[in-house]
Amino acid sequence: MSYQEEDMDYAAGDYEMGEVDENMYFAGRIMGETESDEEDEDDYDHLDNKITDTSAAEARRGKDIQGIPWERLSISREKYRQTRLEQYKNYENIPQSGEGSEKECKPTRKGGVYYEFWQNTRSVRSTILHFQLRNLVWSTSKHDVYLMSHYSIIHWSSLSSKKTEVLNVSGHVAPCEKHPGSLLEGFTQTQVSTMAVRDNLLIAGGFQGELICKYLDRPGITFCTRTTYDDNAITNAIEIYDSSSGAVHFMASNNDCGVRDFDMERFQLIKQFSYPWPVNHTSLSPDGKVIVIVGDNPDGMLVDSQTGKTVMHLRGHLDFSFASAWHPNGHIFATGNQDKTCRIWDARNLSKPVSVLKGNLGAIRSIRFTSDGQFMAMAEPADFVHVYDVKNGFEKEQEIDFFGEISGLSFSPDTDSLFIGVWDRTYGSLFQYNRCRNYSYIDTLV
Repeated sequence: MSYQEEDMDYAAGDYEMGEVDENMYFAGRIMGETESDEEDEDDYDHLDNKITDTSAAEARRGKDIQGIPWERLSISREKYRQTRLEQYKNYENIPQSGEGSEKECKPTRKGGVYYEFWQNTRSVRSTILHFQLRNLVWSTSKHDVYLMSHYSIIHWSSLSSKKTEVLNVSGHVAPCEKHPGSLLEGFTQTQVSTMAVRDNLLIAGGFQGELICKYLDRPGITFCTRTTYDDNAITNAIEIYDSSSGAVHFMASNNDCGVRDFDMERFQLIKQFSYPWPVNHTSLSPDGKVIVIVGDNPDGMLVDSQTGKTVMHLRGHLDFSFASAWHPNGHIFATGNQDKTCRIWDARNLSKPVSVLKGNLGAIRSIRFTSDGQFMAMAEPADFVHVYDVKNGFEKEQEIDFFGEISGLSFSPDTDSLFIGVWDRTYGSLFQYNRCRNYSYIDTLV
């Protein structure tokens, strides 16, 4: 993963969306510019949620889902969309990778309607600190979602429309429990690069290799550790999973080329593997036997989860990858890359991908399957989330279209909700889409 200052400046410049109208400001600031945001935040606190939010009923009556007043602007939505498609510059580590991958892409039919717009909440403003890391939104139920907002991890309940600060890392944080190997002195001003939430466990990873573990049903922080003191220590991804023994584990991917596995029953580092390049994302197979590893290399790897040894190389992508996910059936998995593609693989035959799916603007930075395996969602850096019908071979998709950088996406464990975090100075928000049901009697019960 890129971590040079010039990359950050480059990214900020590329994501400026052009002066459209003074009434409207779309995104693209230098990552980490949170101080000015902190001041801006107060300006919004007095706004009534009902004014700034958009409901499904309002959207059906024609209101823009983000509340953008197109009728008052000097450009139409369609024209602005065209401008964005023409001007948005995808970040590439390997030049022309996006163009090079086009010929392999499978055309998909648009027009699928799998999740319908439910609400957009502008009172919850999702933020990003690193332009390549977009796993900052996690849902634990159809009403509960956790996301980064500046130095805070926020819980949002769509049932009560209330936001609650769960963890603030702007000052000093330290564990209130004692466990061997825990850094009792804690951390100060952690810059959170990635996070994961599952059931009652929240883990935040930082730019200096920090890991902060908190149980949502306990006060305080349970465990703090630093994975590495390497100069290039940034935590790129975290995956929480159940081990074969039933113990809760998590896996951290780092820019120092390491993958580390922690047992949360004993709060111990259990396994540590090292690879030839920075690891940007890992996904453990449902049976726990193999791990998909992707990072700063066009080739990914399938490795043995016990030994870390390579089982098979994944060849096809043309740039660096930042996302991966397993289908619950344990055969199919997906990888997302800066070459603007998501590749679908079958672990039983890895000679070539089953399918190559294309983004509109840029890299595929986040991928999720529903727990029932029916749908897969992939997020571009900005503006587009694509939801595919997996059961029908990724032939048809629903394209969710808006304006702003994407901080993360998450299906609820029961598949009913899809949450999308949007990062923008004016229109930063949280989208909720609800699964469309064919049975109207279910809708009447909800």
